[in-house]
Amino acid sequence: MEVRWIGVEPVRLGPPHTTCGLVFSLLLVPCTYASCIGIENLYFNWQFNDNGTMQKVCESVIPSEGVVPDVTIFRERVEFVGKNHHNNVSILLLNITFEDGGQYTCFGRNPKEHHKNHSAIFNLIVVDELREVDNTLTIIIASAVGGAIALLMGFMLLKNFTLFVLAKLEENKECLVTSSGIDNTENGLSGSKADSKPTPKKK
Repeated sequence: MEVRWIGVEPVRLGPPHTTCGLVFSLLLVPCTYASCIGIENLYFNWQFNDNGTMQKVCESVIPSEGVVPDVTIFRERVEFVGKNHHNNVSILLLNITFEDGGQYTCFGRNPKEHHKNHSAIFNLIVVDELREVDNTLTIIIASAVGGAIALLMGFMLLKNFTLFVLAKLEENKECLVTSSGIDNTENGLSGSKADSKPTPKKK
């Protein structure tokens, strides 16, 4: 058997899970169990570490899988919501106060596994309120940087457009110069390369 959190991998050695709750709110503390050989009279409990002293939150024995256990609750504002559906033994903390902050342990022992113990730890940090962060300076800096980038892009576009127009004007000028020097041979105009008749010599 193993005790684990809903939606995550089975608990391994390492730092406990941590969450944060607001005062006067509800918080689901999730825990599930699993066993490859099944369960029989599975004992489980939730404990709260009160400055080094472990206090029972609730406990019960599950005769077999799918049976809703009769849970004894020792702590106020705690509700057992797991009901053993899908091996769920989660609890719900009601009207959370600063006194509820601390370490919660979900413990399980399955006699079919030679009374081997399993547990998962859950840290609850209670805060008074979520403080609003003043982002004025960040917004000013971001606006200044964005404005500078936009100005630079506008300058580059204007520069490229100006160079394009100048290139077109220069191209038209070259075409005019070239057309004024076209050979007028076929028209027989002065300055053409048409064969001129030699002047007859006087006798």
